[in-house]
Amino acid sequence: MSFGGFIGGGSSGGGGGDAGLMMADNLYSTIPTSALAHTQPHMVSPPPMVQPIFNSSPLSLAVKPKMEGAGDMGLIGENFGPGDADKSKEEEYESRSGSDNIEGASGDDQDTQGDKASSSGRKKYHRHTPFQIQELEASFKENPHPDEKARLELGRRLNLESKQVKFWFQNRRTQMKTQMERHENNMLKQENDKLRIENIAMKEAMRNPVCSNCGGAAALGEISIEEHHLRIENARLRDELSRICGLANKFLGRPLSSLASPIAPGNSDLELAVGRNAFAALSSVGTPVPMGLDFTSAVTNPLPILPTIRSSMGMTSFDVSIDKSMYLELAVAAMDELLKLAQIDNPLWFRSLDGFSETLNLEEYNRVFPPCVGTKPSNFVTEATKATGTVIINSTSLVEILMDPNRWTELFSCMIGRASTIDVVTDGTGGTRNGALQLMHAEFQVLSPLVPVREVKFLRFCKQHAEGFWAVVDVSVDSIRGGPSAQIFSDCRRLPSGCIVQDMPNGYAKVIWVEHMEYDDSNVHQSYRPLLRSGLGFGAQKWVATLERQCECLAVITSSTVPGGDHGVISPSGRRSIAKLAQRMTHNFCAGVCATVYKWEVVQVGNADEAKLVMRKSMGNPGEPPGVVLSATSTVWMPVSEQRLFDFLRNEQTRSQWDVLSHDGAMQQMFHIAKGQDLGNSISLLRSSATSPNSNQNGMLILQETSTDVSGSLIVYAAVDIPAMNVVMSGGDSSCVVLLPSGFSVVPDCYPDSAGPNSSSGNFAKEATAGGGSNGCLLTVGFQILVNSLPASKLTLESIDTVNALIGRTLQGIRSALECS
Repeated sequence: MSFGGFIGGGSSGGGGGDAGLMMADNLYSTIPTSALAHTQPHMVSPPPMVQPIFNSSPLSLAVKPKMEGAGDMGLIGENFGPGDADKSKEEEYESRSGSDNIEGASGDDQDTQGDKASSSGRKKYHRHTPFQIQELEASFKENPHPDEKARLELGRRLNLESKQVKFWFQNRRTQMKTQMERHENNMLKQENDKLRIENIAMKEAMRNPVCSNCGGAAALGEISIEEHHLRIENARLRDELSRICGLANKFLGRPLSSLASPIAPGNSDLELAVGRNAFAALSSVGTPVPMGLDFTSAVTNPLPILPTIRSSMGMTSFDVSIDKSMYLELAVAAMDELLKLAQIDNPLWFRSLDGFSETLNLEEYNRVFPPCVGTKPSNFVTEATKATGTVIINSTSLVEILMDPNRWTELFSCMIGRASTIDVVTDGTGGTRNGALQLMHAEFQVLSPLVPVREVKFLRFCKQHAEGFWAVVDVSVDSIRGGPSAQIFSDCRRLPSGCIVQDMPNGYAKVIWVEHMEYDDSNVHQSYRPLLRSGLGFGAQKWVATLERQCECLAVITSSTVPGGDHGVISPSGRRSIAKLAQRMTHNFCAGVCATVYKWEVVQVGNADEAKLVMRKSMGNPGEPPGVVLSATSTVWMPVSEQRLFDFLRNEQTRSQWDVLSHDGAMQQMFHIAKGQDLGNSISLLRSSATSPNSNQNGMLILQETSTDVSGSLIVYAAVDIPAMNVVMSGGDSSCVVLLPSGFSVVPDCYPDSAGPNSSSGNFAKEATAGGGSNGCLLTVGFQILVNSLPASKLTLESIDTVNALIGRTLQGIRSALECS
């Protein structure tokens, strides 16, 4: 066993004998001390000058660790004192030691007293015997750091000096430390090689990345530290997103496994707020399917992705910091309640005597349903009805109209003053409205100054449950704006309300409408309270009846077939242009009665005894004359049936009895456009018999639109000039026609005794008719008059008196003609 790696030979490189200092146990045992004198002539002498390692002192046993390529510098424990330079000093002695389980030799002991060496100039070496090495090793295992007393005892027992024992232990400790360091170095080198290989493999993988989705190459290049941090953040966000999958399961009708597309950069306002709420409780909420409709597989429609959640930046007058997750949770709960309300009949609903509508059993409702928008305020009353109807429109088209505030307002112009979308919380999926959720504002109205406009902020949530089966639900958000004890910010709130639409094979759609509101009725005149509670004011019956009438009108007007009852020859484009003009006329009339849409200034508050007057300044907008416009509205009770009063007002032959524009002459109908099967739904153009058909000088025509359904009737008219109407009838642009509408709204009074409101004074005095059994109705008359053509002019008392006199004369003419004065 060679130890040349630790103790090299001289410069000659001879490594066979003692000159090479070959350290082996048999060598120690076969070369006695007495033979050293005979073996010295055969030994290779060390170099003349051997520099001490690390310039140590004569007694220093400094160790130079073995380095690669330094074989003859690997002496461990070898000590050369100053006497090495002077070959005349041969009196020193050294002790060389080793053991079976070590790779290097122990150091020699060197006399620090400077004894003289022999005259031969050679050093005198002393090798430990195997017995000494064995004992020293055993002592080292027991105590690597013996004290002076232990060293003396060990030296006495082994016939060694104390210094020899001391230096042997020092060399042994140094040798063991070197071995441990060498072992650690080898382990670290192996680990370093392994990491280097992995690093090279990772760099190659980053230079040639592969897409995990498609398997193709993805050229990413070197990944920077910033990109690495972004990927970490992306992983965190994905984990955050997984927390709302429970809600998405309920929201979309199926569980989500991944996103089909990344979130757009423009949607960063969300800040993933939906992930901060726990929705585990929602997973237990069932989604019932309304009975009576063929809703098979209604909740099994697969939906691909979660809708993009975004926030509009233009919000006004609303706290945009509300967590969107609260909106999602409220919308899901409202949808669930709407479906249950549509499914359950008795004992939740009481059917009316006419069989057209149903009224909610509040006691049963409070027992079955937890409060969706908080506890009802003590001063609020409940209005909840359900109605069913069939409309000439498919479900998809109807849903598109309901989700568009402008088209929704046009469809229900008599019920909605104005509407807008405040915020789009979620978009629909797959290019449809499925899963769409938006925050909206609307003003609901009844055409009378005695009923205040209901202003509501609400969520509208649309969901497709099956092919051809949609549900749209509304719910107020006032209760979640500040927690459970939030202040109610309006005089009414909209509990889960909306419609369920299912396509039918004949192209029609079946509609179940649920309307549920709570409001303060202290501001409602007592004459209208029975109407509102019956559902004919804001209830489901009103919505369904209006929807059926409007859809029928839309189908007739857009049809290329001219109904047989129409008078005159008008092209389809002319009919559509006239219908568009009539729609604008009716919308402006409703805005004047309820003081919506425009910025109106109250001139006279009005009550049951006098008209309500409001004014606005028109700056010459298209279709309006410039100047000061005064709107006068008054409501009276009439002891006649609604149908009789409606037929009287729309009849051109009796118009001269109340209309000042007829100049006390009979009116002649120029054309008639039917809007449906009911003759009361039509558009007509009237002309005074005193006006020549071919005369354009001061020639005025009257455009009139009439509408009727079970909830009430409407007659709206306006004076138009002949040249403008010729353009419209030929299919031209109707926006150029200037008009200021007037008209009447007739609704049933809904009093069981048919004798009118129980009031002792004013226009609502209780009156008995001759027959005693006729129904009464509520008549609202409204005029819009241009009192001055200069917008900056002031309203005069003379103008106010003139308008009040006009209303009084009109009402008196109607009473006299119907013999109910």
